[in-house]
Amino acid sequence: MARTVFRLFTMSVAVLLLLGLQVAAEGRRNRCFFNRTQEICVCYNLSEETAGSIIQCLPAPVVEFWGGDLQKYADFPIGDLDDSIIDTLGSLIIQKIIIGNVLVPEVLLARVLRFFSYTHVRELAFDSCIFQGTGDWSDMDGQDLPILSLSFHNVTCAPLTGHEPAFSSLGRWLGTLEQLAVTSSRVTSLPCAIGRLLRALHSLSLAHNSLGDGSLAPAFCQGAFPQLQQLSLHHNNLSSYQGVCEGVGLLPQLQHLDLSYNELRAEPSSSCQWPPSLLHFNLSNTGLDEVPAPLPPHLQVLDMSHNHLHAVDISLSSMRKLFLNQNLLQAVPSIRNYPMLDTLHLDNNSISELPRAEVKLLGRLQDVAVAGNPFSCSCSGAGGLQALAAMGHLGQGWPGDYRCHSPEQYQGWQVAQVPVSVLHCDPAAVVAPLCVALALLAGAGAMCLARSRSCRRA
Repeated sequence: MARTVFRLFTMSVAVLLLLGLQVAAEGRRNRCFFNRTQEICVCYNLSEETAGSIIQCLPAPVVEFWGGDLQKYADFPIGDLDDSIIDTLGSLIIQKIIIGNVLVPEVLLARVLRFFSYTHVRELAFDSCIFQGTGDWSDMDGQDLPILSLSFHNVTCAPLTGHEPAFSSLGRWLGTLEQLAVTSSRVTSLPCAIGRLLRALHSLSLAHNSLGDGSLAPAFCQGAFPQLQQLSLHHNNLSSYQGVCEGVGLLPQLQHLDLSYNELRAEPSSSCQWPPSLLHFNLSNTGLDEVPAPLPPHLQVLDMSHNHLHAVDISLSSMRKLFLNQNLLQAVPSIRNYPMLDTLHLDNNSISELPRAEVKLLGRLQDVAVAGNPFSCSCSGAGGLQALAAMGHLGQGWPGDYRCHSPEQYQGWQVAQVPVSVLHCDPAAVVAPLCVALALLAGAGAMCLARSRSCRRA
């Protein structure tokens, strides 16, 4: 019975689910395990003899298959499915499939991918797989698939350039794909033809690859990725801020761009124009020592944390969230330049005091963070921070991460513990009115005494 079940799945999408599943792994049994709490079924190195355990995965929305060698199935005859198998596949509730540590013959993948059209699988992910050979994708010509999210992590395959005919056969399905991730896979380029087929894609991650400055313009060519909104390029080999600007300039719907963990250089201001739609920009951990120009004109969120900035002098009326933590700032940027700002993070800089004028402006923000700075706990310095905390604007880190660097008598103290009463900080402000009041009382007393003497003489 188990052999029959295995062959039926092999003729259907389950061939891809059971992609290779023969080689035993030390310390793991060759079977499936269903975690009812997390609703995940994980299968390790299935063979024909242990394939019956896959029945545990039927109630699981997420199924993972790890380990194996698919070469033995590369020449397995796969024909059309009969109605009963199609009905069975349609009854499964599996929505996400993860396949890991498998050698995948592309010829096999090309033959079985079309059977996903009978399932409800929305997400397909390959992790640490090797794709081998070349497949005939003609069976996929004009084929619809329910898969909307596709990801490849740490995979090895032939370069994508030169595979345009295969992309064309997959065009109908690729035209409906919404999310694509190809990460940690040593990608150096992306053919323009792929982007033109991915007409509905709104999220693309190419993080942890080897993309250079010259690879962006060909990938994001005219007509490519017309609906792309989120683009992640962190941890690549990008270095030219202007080059990236020019490379993504033809993405008309781009809203989120992540360039973090690239060693960028801030070149002299250029005429390059970022897409007007760009709202969220991540430039953290890019080694910048100044704010590059130009910035996207309608930017709402800017992350320049973990850099080497000494000053920030920009003016963007649309800015709502500004992250400048882990830099070398010695002063708070002028909040007047950001009338829409509601979040400002300045943790772990070199700021010693918040000017009274800035404290008043910071008071209108919803989230302010300045922990880990070398604060001077003068009356004005400590008082400003305590006033912000009293208004509920200092978020995580208060009071423990706000400590005094000077003066010596308060060094190491929490800022919240520093006395800032008027009598302590400005005794003249208290003594002077008292002296005036006493003088007035003395004058009034003298007048009363003089009148009293006059009345007695009369």
